[in-house]
Amino acid sequence: MRTLDADEIRASLLNCSRGEAKRAVLPDLTETPWGDLDYLGWRDPAGSQRAYLVVERDDDLIGLLLRQNSGGGHRSTMCQLCITPHSGTGVVLSVARKTGAAGKKGDSTGLYLCRDLACSLYVRGKRVPSAAQLRETLGEDRAIERLQRNLHQFVDRVLVDS
Repeated sequence: MRTLDADEIRASLLNCSRGEAKRAVLPDLTETPWGDLDYLGWRDPAGSQRAYLVVERDDDLIGLLLRQNSGGGHRSTMCQLCITPHSGTGVVLSVARKTGAAGKKGDSTGLYLCRDLACSLYVRGKRVPSAAQLRETLGEDRAIERLQRNLHQFVDRVLVDS
């Protein structure tokens, strides 16, 4: 992913108000491993249920405000983006309000995601989850393709105006 600045990130947020985008607390962009990312994802450091996801698509930036549930339970669960298993609350339901008329009606869609939104780092082996890992036979390049495909399918569901 290319390096982004704060103005680009805030302008990309499509499923929230301008005020919500302006108030979004951004991560430290100087410490972000841009070359290892398929998308920029972070949780609100203030401890709210807000999280954010910004993806490049067709030279455009698409940013989404997510609401993450508090999680719960102690069993292992798997992220639906990167297919990484986590124990405890490492995977949470992340819900995005849809854009357009559907969003105005209150429609939303969700996905079980890594709580820390570090899917790109998990598929590249740069971060290791806490759950015991099964050895996947899918190579890194194919795992990255799968992550990107799952990510774009989720974004498409948010952007649908129906």
